[in-house]
Amino acid sequence: MALNATIHKAELSISDMDRHYYATHALTLARHPSETEERLMVRLLAFALHADDRLEFGKGISDEDEPALWRRAYTDEVEQWIELGQPDEARVRKACGRARQVVVMNYGGRAADIWWDKVGAALSRNDNLAVLDIDEATVRQLAALCERGMRMQCLIQDGELQLISGDTTIAVRPRARMGEYAAA
Repeated sequence: MALNATIHKAELSISDMDRHYYATHALTLARHPSETEERLMVRLLAFALHADDRLEFGKGISDEDEPALWRRAYTDEVEQWIELGQPDEARVRKACGRARQVVVMNYGGRAADIWWDKVGAALSRNDNLAVLDIDEATVRQLAALCERGMRMQCLIQDGELQLISGDTTIAVRPRARMGEYAAA
């Protein structure tokens, strides 16, 4: 018998002073049984960093044709393709051919460093690719906030994100491994 996804609801209020984007999003995140809380929260973080009215979550962890998140133009052209973790090099190259901008939200501590050492030189040929690293301690802090119902505020200024949940504040400063860090 197949296990069902766990549904998480998040109300995310975003004040992005860098992009002048201010909105509240009611999000529904389906967590695949094989998806960790860390990955779920990095998906939420990726949404906050790249928030847009047309940004949406992909079908999930097992879908080969869709990213974790993407934004499509009204013409159905893929404007932004966002991957998480340490995706296969061929998958990233394919995404770079399909989308105007591709972002990889890299996390996982030493495993992320090993992945980057392996694929970094090959991926550097893609002009429309940015690779952002989220450090392991920050990902653990984010996972500690994971609940079935979440209400969070997100403040972004000068490339730093502050995620506030209740009386907990987590400061996140993505490190650009490649490309300029630009959310839009």
